[in-house]
Amino acid sequence: CFRDEDLRGNRQPEFTQIDLELSFITPEEVYRLVEGLMVKLFGELLQIEVPIPFPRMTYQEAMEQYGSDAPDTRFELKLVDLSDIASECGLRVFSEVVKKSGLVKAIRVPGGADLSRKALDDLTEFAAIYGAKGMAWIKRNEEGWQSPIAKFFSEEHQAALEKRTSMEVGDLVLFCADKPRVVHDTLGNLRKEIARQRGLIPENEFRFVWVTDFPLFEYSEAEKRFVSSHHPFTMPNLYSEAEKRFVSSHHPFTMPNLEDLEAYGQDQPERIRSRAYDITLNGVEIGGGSIRIHRGDIQDQVFKLLKLEEDEIESKFGFLMKALSYGAPPHGGIALGFDRIMMFLLNTESIRDVIAFPKTQRASCLMTEAPSNVSEDQLEELQLRIRASAAKQN
Repeated sequence: CFRDEDLRGNRQPEFTQIDLELSFITPEEVYRLVEGLMVKLFGELLQIEVPIPFPRMTYQEAMEQYGSDAPDTRFELKLVDLSDIASECGLRVFSEVVKKSGLVKAIRVPGGADLSRKALDDLTEFAAIYGAKGMAWIKRNEEGWQSPIAKFFSEEHQAALEKRTSMEVGDLVLFCADKPRVVHDTLGNLRKEIARQRGLIPENEFRFVWVTDFPLFEYSEAEKRFVSSHHPFTMPNLYSEAEKRFVSSHHPFTMPNLEDLEAYGQDQPERIRSRAYDITLNGVEIGGGSIRIHRGDIQDQVFKLLKLEEDEIESKFGFLMKALSYGAPPHGGIALGFDRIMMFLLNTESIRDVIAFPKTQRASCLMTEAPSNVSEDQLEELQLRIRASAAKQN
């Protein structure tokens, strides 16, 4: 595969997938097939017994509890929703966020009251990377609460917060208040950073999780419409801030949840779930797939929800709609990330350690020095022209 990926430890533009495409398949059959493969791989190569069936959680559960659609369940530090308590405590920054349909969530760090002010400031800077405008905190000592915001909480609200978070003497609670996406992204990454710093992540432990029921659409602020979250051919079970419209969460060929499609198709597309699923391992997605749309009427309905005009549907997907009109079997599948699986089997932190000709941090190949400059003859042959402004930027 070749994809425009940002360069991280487990990503690079070129990678390998094991792609399974199957007719007359159900998600349950996909789960059993992949689980059997993982049991075989980890059992024979690492002599590790992997229990099956793998745990499952919905996309919504993963985001609400772990702040990520690839939850790392090897440690706790789950997100706790405190929006109702925080909105009543008298701290304006909390109440204003809740009033604008935002969230106030927190994570409890057992024994975290030992963190210095410098360490808390460092965590606040870390949170800012993910869009947080600040981070409130509360320590519970023998004498009571220690925090700049403690004065805003009555005894009743303190008791409610301690009960909700299971806060004990010696613990620390970290807050984030913002739009749901910022809150989940911030706390989801913060919990992993704290777990890393405090040695809460067990070694040589493998936790597989299936994540299901992804939203079918996202809203795009830039385009002012819904677009596919995965692809427009996923069978339905969303809305993009940048494009001001709903986009497919996977792709517009993912099968929707048909009950959702009927109930919310006209007025609340963001509530339609898809029949898409990911398999994750220790907080890393190692595969993803879906049941595809095999009915022309459903595919047409999804295209219409994406605000595609008839002529656009015909010009881009006319061949598909015609093929579906002849009848197609229910079908689906999954693509497993071969390189990421190899990373776990070989216990390495970088995908470049398991790829024959890895790219550098600038996505260039050390062996061939690609990508290189293109010649005028090549541009002429492909009928391409490079604009001066674009060339200058590059």
